[in-house]
Amino acid sequence: MPELPEVETVRRGLMKIAAGRKINAIDVYYGKTITNDIEEFRQALIGQTIEKVDRRGKYLLFRFTNSLTMVSHLRMEGKYYNQSIGKPIDKHTHVVFEFTDGTELCYQDTRKFGRMTLVKTGQEMLVGGLKTIGPEPTAKEFTIDFFKDELRKSRGKIKPFLLNQRHVAGLGNIYVDEVLWMTGINPEQPANTLTDEEIIALRKNIIDELATAIKYKGTTVHSFTNAFGDAGAFQDRLNAYGHAGKECPRCGTKLVKIKVAERGTTFCPHCQPLRE
Repeated sequence: MPELPEVETVRRGLMKIAAGRKINAIDVYYGKTITNDIEEFRQALIGQTIEKVDRRGKYLLFRFTNSLTMVSHLRMEGKYYNQSIGKPIDKHTHVVFEFTDGTELCYQDTRKFGRMTLVKTGQEMLVGGLKTIGPEPTAKEFTIDFFKDELRKSRGKIKPFLLNQRHVAGLGNIYVDEVLWMTGINPEQPANTLTDEEIIALRKNIIDELATAIKYKGTTVHSFTNAFGDAGAFQDRLNAYGHAGKECPRCGTKLVKIKVAERGTTFCPHCQPLRE
């Protein structure tokens, strides 16, 4: 699933290929992608212009001129690309927004899990996981006091804690493995047992790692590409995720892979010991 850096990279691409374009027609080839009534969705957006594209956590927010917002979640395999009107589309392209400038924005989704929901602007935070989403991983929004309070209330393991979007927005399997390795915290360590020093370091690593991943345009592990069809480059900088069986870059111990909360999890048993 695309995580925050990948979704932010897509957003920046959409600002170049979709923002400012007026919609002339909409074709829907897989109805479940649209959670609204499809004809009402089409009629509400035809003739409207995409003013900008925002992001909240892993959600894209398309802002339209008639005070409507389309909430788009890419889920596992969703991606956007643009092309000239009239070019053929493949069987995995499910929604096509035709623009008046002769281009079209296509939504492709091999797994068909992605969804689009149209709401009045101002009501987007009532859609799906946005109802309970936590702060953005920035120094301003993701405060130490908030993080510490959330950790103290949890008896669960730290990895699923960080994957829970209620605590901090945008983290997924890749970046959780990375920030825990960076901080030297075992993925099965109970969240409420982290020391103040670990909390401070973990928060900083979350903020810094996601910012760096955005700089490198995200991580391509399986199929992620940005709005221009380009792969990310951050996979070349991963230290733990996907490196099971290789030597830890910090101490040389062989990295191991286990399952935590049903998610494949790679860590260093020497650098990230589980404390009693």
